[in-house]
Amino acid sequence: MSMQALVLRAHNGPLELTEMPRPVPATGEVLVRVAAAGLNPLDTKIRAGAAAHARHPLPLVPGIDMAGVVEALGAGVDGFEVGDEVYGMTGGVGGMQGSLAQYQAVDADLLALKPANLSMREAASMPLGFITAYSGIVDRANLQAGHTALIQGGAGGVGYLAVQLAKALGAQVFATAGAGDRALIAALGATPIDYRTQTVEQYVAAATGGMGFDLVFDSVGGATLDASLAAVRHSGHVVSALGWGTHALAPLSFREASYSGVFTLHALLSGERRAHHGEMLRFATRLAEEGKLAPRVDPQRYGLETALQGFERLSAGSARGRIVVEVD
Repeated sequence: MSMQALVLRAHNGPLELTEMPRPVPATGEVLVRVAAAGLNPLDTKIRAGAAAHARHPLPLVPGIDMAGVVEALGAGVDGFEVGDEVYGMTGGVGGMQGSLAQYQAVDADLLALKPANLSMREAASMPLGFITAYSGIVDRANLQAGHTALIQGGAGGVGYLAVQLAKALGAQVFATAGAGDRALIAALGATPIDYRTQTVEQYVAAATGGMGFDLVFDSVGGATLDASLAAVRHSGHVVSALGWGTHALAPLSFREASYSGVFTLHALLSGERRAHHGEMLRFATRLAEEGKLAPRVDPQRYGLETALQGFERLSAGSARGRIVVEVD
């Protein structure tokens, strides 16, 4: 049997709608009929050939995030049944087929049941962002109720979910955002900080009386990571998902604070701790069904035939939320 998928044969080239064999689930895998594929900035970097760390050789089927329906089970799979609605961060790196296809064979450990109160589009927008946020906020920083947390880039794809996760854990949450996104942050119950009009010293003084934040979660990198190192409190923790540059550690050292990096692709590329991805998404499902977690999805709709327009909109920085391609 065959299926349709988008294939990229040259970096920055077209996404060719191609007929190809439908995958067969191996032992421990689930065959999913893909309903929707969420696009991340990393997907655009992979298409441009600017993501060597993703180790995704050409030709490739892109797409890291997915939501869909279980079509068949490979040997040894427990916990899922045919017809289940699932979601996950399931491929599109390391030579693994991505989600911009009608079907995808997925390691069952990477999947969780989709939140019943979210659409396929909404669910497909969340996995990479939530897993990144959880890996930093819970696994690395062990954020506790009553802590102060600063989310850098709170209106972004990762930051928006990180704000909600930190709130759900009982933290007092602050988030940097441009003027146009401050109302969005406030609606989540967090305190917006306009980083364009305030220095780090000014917003640390206003928010914490000059003490600094227990946790600073950076989803931006570069100069924002430098600002994060200056905003953390004594014995606090800085986490970055984009800590790939060269940074002075003196502000961190003088505060006896700690730093952790998050590399969200590790489980996909290495095969290690994949079951933790499923655990994190099951927690996301619980939060979503309790009304404590909701994604932000760009209203523009795309199918496989128009997916390239979604890539271009994402690259141009004009999306208002996560772009999702409807496959089914």
